[in-house]
Amino acid sequence: MPIYRFVQPRLGRGRLDTWRLRTFRMVALLAALIAACAVGLAILDNSDRDLQGKLMLGLWNAINLVTTLGDFSEFDAKQRGFMLFIMLGVIVLGAYSMTQLTGILSSEAVVAYKENRDMEKVLDKLSDHAVVIGYIGVARTLARSLRDGGLTVVVVERDERAASIASDDGFLVVHGEVGVDDDLLLKARIDVARSLFVTSDDANGNLAITLMAHTLNAKLQIVVSGDNPRWGEMFRRAGATHVLISDQLIAEAMARAVTQS
Repeated sequence: MPIYRFVQPRLGRGRLDTWRLRTFRMVALLAALIAACAVGLAILDNSDRDLQGKLMLGLWNAINLVTTLGDFSEFDAKQRGFMLFIMLGVIVLGAYSMTQLTGILSSEAVVAYKENRDMEKVLDKLSDHAVVIGYIGVARTLARSLRDGGLTVVVVERDERAASIASDDGFLVVHGEVGVDDDLLLKARIDVARSLFVTSDDANGNLAITLMAHTLNAKLQIVVSGDNPRWGEMFRRAGATHVLISDQLIAEAMARAVTQS
């Protein structure tokens, strides 16, 4: 599954624009070479044809040269010498084109840009899905559980290695850091999502994510973990619908283990 990236595609878009500009330049040079060949052959044509006929025949020979079709008309000595010069120009232009265009489209940045365009089409169709912030530790298990429960899951992960693992596991992945990359939550389609799960250890970051997500989608179910009841109250005021206090959950689980034994 491809990864939607925020950083690389910007570079890839620039490189793709460079490739298009260079391609346009190569096409323009090729057109100029064909025109020069056609005009030169017409000037050197000593037949009784009119100017239009000479130009058309010259263009025919020029196109034959470029396409390597080889169906040339007969040349006199001056035209042969001129064609040798044009052939050298075609060879030089071909070599120059290879140095200017080869490798750009297969570069990592351009590949990421193309993947982004494919991912945008998929993400634009999403709705009623779950968004999981992070894919390390409990977040990975959570994402799998949600998918096993029948939900479409979008993983938002800032670490490139973790994002690649989530992609290999078959999840839709948005690679970036919320609060750093503009519109990251919107790219994950948080505005039409069913639920958001915030699992990182950064309480301040979790609070900011909760507030942003609630602002973008007031109906969103937001589940976030907190270290203590004070943070839990802050998360609720920011828009969280469910706050899980880790210490409290562990204590209750340990107590149940003793009482049920």
